[in-house]
Amino acid sequence: MEKIHYTLDNLDELFYESGLNSEQTARAKTIFLKRLSYDAHKFYNGKMQTVPKAAVFGFNWFNVWYTPGVSMVSTTIRDNNLESYALSNRGNLVAVVSDSTRVLGDGNCTPPGGLGVMEGKAFLMKYLGGVDANALCIDGRNEKGEHDPDKIIDFVKMLQPGFGAVNLEDISQPNCYKVLDTLREECDIPVWHDDAQGTASVTLAGLFNALKLVDKPISEVKIVLYGAGASNTTIARIIHQAGGDPEKMIIFDSSGSLNTDRDDIKADQRYYRKWELCLSTNPKKIRTMEEAMLGADVLIALSKSDPNTIKPQWIKSMAQKPVVFACANPVPEIYPYKAKEAGAYIVATGRGDFPNQVNNSLGFPGILKGALLVRSRKISDEMAIVAAKSLADFAEKRGIHPDNIIPTMEETGVFPCEAADVAMQAMKEDLARESLTRDEAYTLAENGIRESRDLVHMMLKENFIKTPPQEMLQSAFDWAVEQVK
Repeated sequence: MEKIHYTLDNLDELFYESGLNSEQTARAKTIFLKRLSYDAHKFYNGKMQTVPKAAVFGFNWFNVWYTPGVSMVSTTIRDNNLESYALSNRGNLVAVVSDSTRVLGDGNCTPPGGLGVMEGKAFLMKYLGGVDANALCIDGRNEKGEHDPDKIIDFVKMLQPGFGAVNLEDISQPNCYKVLDTLREECDIPVWHDDAQGTASVTLAGLFNALKLVDKPISEVKIVLYGAGASNTTIARIIHQAGGDPEKMIIFDSSGSLNTDRDDIKADQRYYRKWELCLSTNPKKIRTMEEAMLGADVLIALSKSDPNTIKPQWIKSMAQKPVVFACANPVPEIYPYKAKEAGAYIVATGRGDFPNQVNNSLGFPGILKGALLVRSRKISDEMAIVAAKSLADFAEKRGIHPDNIIPTMEETGVFPCEAADVAMQAMKEDLARESLTRDEAYTLAENGIRESRDLVHMMLKENFIKTPPQEMLQSAFDWAVEQVK
């Protein structure tokens, strides 16, 4: 059998050679990626490190970078705090903050259990967006042992003088709503909740282009959203702001559809974002998925990581050329081939090993870079919508089709383009402290991204980043095949 490429591009062929069918291959890939991830993290002891960016020409330079020389830096920033952006790395530094209560599809993993994901966000920010980031997993429990949103709010407020932006991540609902909405208003740097705004922005980008291909205006399509966590509730709000009709939206949580009869949501003020959607969507109070899916144009699922969650018969009852986004991670609510068999015209998932990856990694590196370039005070919903349009336009210019509606992470040019568009929107909304032309923003972002990638490739070439043994990849592959056979 052919060896596994280090690029992992030949997995499907190798699984088929091992005698697996389509469903087994889909399952085996998930198992393989989990096992290889574990082994690779153990090999590298994580995936981030701190590397100086200033030169050392001799040991006397420590007197420049530290005491006594650094005193002038300290007093200058003391007299004008904004100088911290020019005299430190603050202007390109993001805090990735999580209490690890909603880690991808794994739920509450305890505070250190989120480190793999938070380091992953930092890794993607650096490689894709040229942005430095620190993973900060915190214990957000109060004296009673309850997960307390005020603990996270206080923590972020205390750390903001040292960072240019904050990326909130994997905070369970309803705490995530209060944390984001409070910090967006009360902090003087951008506070971004990637599970909510990031997912919404990239999903909207995919939706823009999917609707172009099926020739349906966003204002007229019937949309069913399956799952009502931070992601889908924000997606619904952003789609509305982008021109969608909330009265043509039906949203389901684990207890049924959202509508004005949901007294359970109304009674719990912590779920105010969900109650807003109860008031604005599903005026006919449709209660079942079977009824909701009749004639639906779009299904957006962000719910349970189980390929049997979305029923093929639901898709069969949708309108002509239905669009299905099944974006649970690590396993979608229905495998793409099954959705296509049921009649879906366009299928997107959150995974890069299937066509049409609708994944936050296309959004947050460029969006945060754009906000940082102009030292924005916040990232507004309008900035997230502009990022979605930027992603969609980039893909449309190079050509889109049902299996390619959105850029991929391999398309390096998408990130500086997105960063520049976001920076321009921040300036338009008077949120920016710095003024740049679009060309200046694009060039700064492009250069930063190129330097980050070149650094990683140089370190790999010079063996400062070591290559894991081929046996590690093969062992994970063999184990995955054994698990599904």
